[in-house]
This record gives sequence, C-alpha cells and structure tokens, in this order.
Amino acid sequence: MDYKLYIEVNPEVRFGKPVIKGTRITVYDVLQWLASGMSQEEILSDFPQLTQDQLLACLAYAANKERIIKVA
Repeated sequence: MDYKLYIEVNPEVRFGKPVIKGTRITVYDVLQWLASGMSQEEILSDFPQLTQDQLLACLAYAANKERIIKVA
C-alpha cells in the first residue's frame, strides 16, 4: 500500500497534520476510531466519503512512522 496516494500534509489543513486527501479527516482520527473498537465497516458507514483503501493507507502511514522511529 502506497499511503502517499491517499495521505497528504498541508499546513493549511488541520494545522499540517496528515489527512486523507480531499478531506479534513486526520490519520489520527482514523487510528483513534479503530483503537476505540470501531470496525472498518462502521467507520465507512459513518463517513461514506471514505474508502477501504483510505483506511488502509492510514494504517500503512502509522506502520511506516513506527518503522522509522529510532530508539534512544
């Protein structure tokens, strides 16, 4: 999954936090919904403008961020 196709950082949108392109929904929002127990189906139902690929891109983005964190 190439998350860069779906995720963007724009200083003019949500204070430069990573968002799903074309929306104001942040990667953090999606991760919080999943962490709180919402299923992907529930998220897609509540936010019909989102797609399965966009949700997966949020997970791929988070996985990439975790991969590049250096342990002190």
